[in-house]
Amino acid sequence: MTQYLVSGMSCAACSARVEKAVSGVSGVESCSVSLLTNSMGVEGTASPKDIINAVEQAGYGASLKNKEAAHTDITADEEALKDRETPVLKRRLIASLCLLIPLMYLSMGHMMWGWPLPHFFDDNHIAMGLTELLLTAIIMVINQKFFISGFKSMIHRAPNMDALVALGSMASFIWSVYVLFAMTRAAADGNEAAVMSYMMDFYFESAAMILTLITVGKLLEARSKGKTTDALKGLMKLAPKTANVIRDDSEITVPIDQVEKGDIFAVRPGENIPVDGVVIDGVSAVDESALTGESIPVDKEAGDTVSAATINQSGYIKCRAMRVGEDTTLSQIIQMVSDAAATKAPIAKIADKVSGIFVPTVIGIAIVTFIVWMLIGAPVGDALTRAVAVLVISCPCALGLATPVAIMVGNGIGARNGILFKTAVSLEETGRIGVAALDKTGTITAGEPKVTDIIPASGVGEKELLGIAYSLEQKSEHPLARAVVAKAVEEQVESFGVSDFKALPGNGLSADSERGRLYGGSLKYISGSLPVPEDTKEKADRLSSEGKTPLLFVRDKELLGIIAVADVIKEDSPKAISELKNMGVHVVMLTGDNERTAKAIGEQAGVSEVIAGVLPDGKESVIRSLKDMGRVAMVGDGINDAPALTRADTGIAIGAGTDVAVDAADIVLMKNRLSDVPAAIRLSRATLRNIHQNLFWAFFYNVLGIPLAAGVFTPILGWKLNPMFAAAAMSLSSFCVVTNALRLNFFNIYDASKDRSKKTEKVKKEERNAMEESSRTLTIEGMMCEHCEKRVKKALESLDGVKEAVVSHEAGNAVVSFDGNVADEALKKAVEDEDYKVVSIA
Repeated sequence: MTQYLVSGMSCAACSARVEKAVSGVSGVESCSVSLLTNSMGVEGTASPKDIINAVEQAGYGASLKNKEAAHTDITADEEALKDRETPVLKRRLIASLCLLIPLMYLSMGHMMWGWPLPHFFDDNHIAMGLTELLLTAIIMVINQKFFISGFKSMIHRAPNMDALVALGSMASFIWSVYVLFAMTRAAADGNEAAVMSYMMDFYFESAAMILTLITVGKLLEARSKGKTTDALKGLMKLAPKTANVIRDDSEITVPIDQVEKGDIFAVRPGENIPVDGVVIDGVSAVDESALTGESIPVDKEAGDTVSAATINQSGYIKCRAMRVGEDTTLSQIIQMVSDAAATKAPIAKIADKVSGIFVPTVIGIAIVTFIVWMLIGAPVGDALTRAVAVLVISCPCALGLATPVAIMVGNGIGARNGILFKTAVSLEETGRIGVAALDKTGTITAGEPKVTDIIPASGVGEKELLGIAYSLEQKSEHPLARAVVAKAVEEQVESFGVSDFKALPGNGLSADSERGRLYGGSLKYISGSLPVPEDTKEKADRLSSEGKTPLLFVRDKELLGIIAVADVIKEDSPKAISELKNMGVHVVMLTGDNERTAKAIGEQAGVSEVIAGVLPDGKESVIRSLKDMGRVAMVGDGINDAPALTRADTGIAIGAGTDVAVDAADIVLMKNRLSDVPAAIRLSRATLRNIHQNLFWAFFYNVLGIPLAAGVFTPILGWKLNPMFAAAAMSLSSFCVVTNALRLNFFNIYDASKDRSKKTEKVKKEERNAMEESSRTLTIEGMMCEHCEKRVKKALESLDGVKEAVVSHEAGNAVVSFDGNVADEALKKAVEDEDYKVVSIA
């Protein structure tokens, strides 16, 4: 994806216009414009020159983001996210207020409440009118950006929010100027009554107040929008600016962009590690919380990797630079979060469609409002007031910001906790997961075998058994042998020398020692050398049924005992799986183990289903079959899971650590904790819920506000809306949407207390098996909340022959079971009569 900076956008209609213009360029495969970050992501073969020309022809500016080097890249991103709007808007607001206060005093204070004025205004109404005109004109010049942007957008036949503000303010101003000339003529004729009447028809203060209040709203919006990118800006601030590099046996400080791969750099306690590297000398504890969210420092010694922006806490270490510039983990995380912000979630398409026609529609409504009120005999001033109110109360900004602000905040929360969503689509879709397929090794289990049981034979001590096993196994490279050696080292057991070591077929080892001939291996191997007592066989079978591998050890012809080794379940795995199930997710464990071992581990972990005997290249076909149950997420370590991660609806790479560029995954979990999977689902659902709230507010505000401004409620309830209050309402609408999105920052993604079970795309396996064979699934577009679910459910269940309809707005479908014959056309009509679209019936 190539990213561009876009200037001149002020609302959702602007971003829709830019997106449409660039999408029409030959060679552009996809284009996504972010109003929040004023950026654009483009995929395809089109040249940057053609894309920039298309943006400029649409009436906006564009420039290619600079990515020559990581430090330049981060600086460019910081510049892109820098809040330039707030200082400018603050100056405009202060200047506008300085002029608006005397204008309001003159027009409202004196006229309505009789506040005193200087003597030269006594009975000089024309002077008062000219003063109001002058003050208003200066305020309009101060806020000329609305007029330049608005009229420019109309010239390009793509009116935006600024066009509404400019038209409303200009209409009030021109009408007031006309009234001033009419008043001058009446004064010249000596018609004092007409002069006083005209004084009440001035709307200079409305024109000025509209501009000032919209500027207030823009200022609040700019400040709030700045906070939504705090997480990304925080990551950028972590980037070290210098490094202590060792050259010619001396330590020198150089700018970070001068560090090259292979350089040796030194880091003292308390300093940030400048680039990704490997420790070559020294021991320390490194705080990696900035990247992974893990608060406990990680011990580092020679051979361990370190990442840029992490903090060296204790010892002095020397490292060799391995990844510099834009290849560092920090730069990749920043790029991933930035790319995600530049993409659009599917739910945003609703707002985009509305935004594209919103402003022209509002202008049309304003014209109709003016004409209708004139036809029913209202004074010109009253008709104009209502038309202006319609123009300034309408807010496409709230619609345009509803989705991107929530996506940006959600992405930031994820990044702070080591959960990286690659696109806005993955952030939205994760919450709709119905099936989670977990790779056993490295995901549910630690991926490293450990000794779990030491069972010595009668007359043999644990230390003696472990010591003999240690002496025999330390010659082997087998993972199980390494587990026995690690346990012996941990218990500080001493070994003794062996000779004539042999690794024999059938899972066995043998060697000579001063204590006799030693044997070790599986029950099958040992049984071939000497008779094994029945009670020992029972113990071995029991350990096998628990998912452990029993290793038997023999000295000469004497059975010494059993040491059981297993790939132990991670501490947080059972809790994480339980949380997933409480969320309504069907949890499946995939493993290459035999059925017996797999079921034992599956029971310990608490999964819903175990699929055993799955080889690495067979995972992809298993994922394909699981899709019959709903949306599938594949969780794996990303090493040999790439086909399965790609096949799944959502691919989640766990334990990525510093290797965040897992191409096949949609989500990258930097920590090796399964609990981050339910946390990611929880965050996705919270973000989607926030988007629904924002969209509801944006639609509800405009649906209620526009009729109120047009005077629809005036004959019924007597409600009228002054353009100044309309402008205030418009200003607050966008502010409310952005502020609501910021509430996500207080959401605890690890709190499972409020989890709610969601229906899967069809139904969970148990429910699915219990259903009658006669059922059909309707894929439905347009459902956004539980209220929508109820409407569709009621419509379907009202049909004769329909037994039950299980509807999910998050999955976007309805599973219908029958006790009679119902045609597909009848099902489709029932749903579409409720204003939802049926895409398919299966």
